[in-house]
Amino acid sequence: MGFFIAQLLTGLANAGALFMVASGLSLIFGVTRIVNFAHGSFYMLGAYVGYSLMQVLPGSVGFWGSIVLAGVIVGLIGVIVEICVLRPVYRAPELFQLVATFGVILVIQDLTLMTWGAEDVLGPRAPGLTGVVRILGEPVPKYDLALLVITPFVALGLWYLITRTRVGVLVRAATQDREMVGALGVNQSWLFTGVFFLGCALAGLGGALQLPKGGADLLMDFNILTAVFVVVVIGGMGSLPGAYLAAVLISVLGVFGVTYMPQSTLVLMFVIMVLVLMIRPYGLFGRPEVAGEHGQVGEPERPIKPAGPRGRMIVAAGLALLALLPLYGSNFALVLATDILIFCLFAASLHFILGLGGLVSFGHAAFFGGGAYVAALLVTYAETPMELAMLLAPLGAGFAAIIIGWVCLRLTGVYFAMLTLAFSQLLWSLVFQWGEVTRGDDGLVNIWPSAWASGTMVYFYLTLLICTGGILFLRHAAHSPFGYALRAARDSARQAEATGIDTRRVQWVAFALAGAMAGVAGGLFVFSKGSVFPNELEIARSFDALIVVFLGGVKTLAGGVVGGAALEGAKDILTRFEYWRLALGVLIIAVVIVAPDGLVGTARKLSERWGLLRGAEDGK
Repeated sequence: MGFFIAQLLTGLANAGALFMVASGLSLIFGVTRIVNFAHGSFYMLGAYVGYSLMQVLPGSVGFWGSIVLAGVIVGLIGVIVEICVLRPVYRAPELFQLVATFGVILVIQDLTLMTWGAEDVLGPRAPGLTGVVRILGEPVPKYDLALLVITPFVALGLWYLITRTRVGVLVRAATQDREMVGALGVNQSWLFTGVFFLGCALAGLGGALQLPKGGADLLMDFNILTAVFVVVVIGGMGSLPGAYLAAVLISVLGVFGVTYMPQSTLVLMFVIMVLVLMIRPYGLFGRPEVAGEHGQVGEPERPIKPAGPRGRMIVAAGLALLALLPLYGSNFALVLATDILIFCLFAASLHFILGLGGLVSFGHAAFFGGGAYVAALLVTYAETPMELAMLLAPLGAGFAAIIIGWVCLRLTGVYFAMLTLAFSQLLWSLVFQWGEVTRGDDGLVNIWPSAWASGTMVYFYLTLLICTGGILFLRHAAHSPFGYALRAARDSARQAEATGIDTRRVQWVAFALAGAMAGVAGGLFVFSKGSVFPNELEIARSFDALIVVFLGGVKTLAGGVVGGAALEGAKDILTRFEYWRLALGVLIIAVVIVAPDGLVGTARKLSERWGLLRGAEDGK
């Protein structure tokens, strides 16, 4: 019994910091409708700022004062981010806001590296709370007991603020109907800024409070980000009681999982999330999600038509230059071009469901990495030849997409996106922890092409042929009756169903097709690198594809291809510098604010404007 109680108390203490971060994210989403992916970065900043303040402010008062000040300082940093980055894009589609927050992640990562260095820092012990207390013979850290007292007080403070003050009334009103709040004369901009300050301050407070338990490091942002989203989604986006209950549930089960099922600790969290969303599609205390004011990807400005003669000539010229690359390029150029082609196919597969179907998936890496692992496992354990493994890779990825799509398409908006993320992380957890088969973090190695394709030039041509064929196939599907039905389901599901289109079946087939094409890219990837590791299934890989689609242009068929080439090329240049994330993050934020139509969309608009100017001059 003593051991059980000690484990329970540890889980409840761990839930403290998790609740504070999750409650801040839930508040921000509830009012602004922005899913702030940079929230883990504010948690990390809270830890580093708190550490620096503790070095200056001595004693018990200095320790607790540092934690409070860290929350305030991080909240003020959040205000700067909200005013400079998010305020200009509040009326933009939801995907654009997500990409902007991802740019903030990259900027904060490198600014933190510049300020505090690459070394992990060890948080100081809380004065007067060192050592343990024996409960039924089992040791429980004194600081854990302190967190058990602090967390309910923070929760009660938030409850009082939201339910008993005028500010709370406005926040609750904005959560229900922010347009009506604006119509009543409330300054929405400053309301959003105040809520963002509070949400970021809570994240910073959580980061500073966990210092005595774990210190601070540069991976804190991504390490907690997934758990925070799981908590918020299980509890219900925008629900503070739901966030608290989910934080306790996840933390307590995590502690007992480490003790009794150590091989399933990562999987357990996502299994719970999937089960909850299957039973309660909007979380324990959530409400049905309404897509953003301008939709998740924005309203289509014009019908997407097949490329004209001019566009086809440009594509043909680009393919000819690529085909001639071995004549004038180095081996490194061929390897880089191979990587870009593979990533372009991966991005094009995501764009197929995102741009045409309006389905924003946060877990598309599940099919890219899944295809790679299918091929690698076949070669490792069945000595399957490359040709057959490449054929089975998209079949495996497509089968996974059929199952995942059947579950996820029950939801819409951000809940659909979060459920795809949950499945992706579930597959990553299985690969990472099932070491007997997948070899865990060591990955699967020595996965090389067949003898006839082992040369760099031959494999480049093979990749060029398959990727070009895959992209052209997706374009053909986009202009087929199926593609038009998919766009109809995106633009107006009710009208589409009234004309006899089974919108869910169309979206399901599109989801499976996109997963299979991502599996083709994954199969090519594993043989190009000779190995595959679990990071190909991580959330960061899915974010890369989302950013690529956005940079190229969501509303254009060429967006994924152009964005993939641009991002991979930019990474090759920027990664030569020490603070390349800072430069890439600033570039992403600038594109979001200045050129939200992406590279292709902006170039098209400039071309049209130039044509109008030329026409006006000729008319004179």
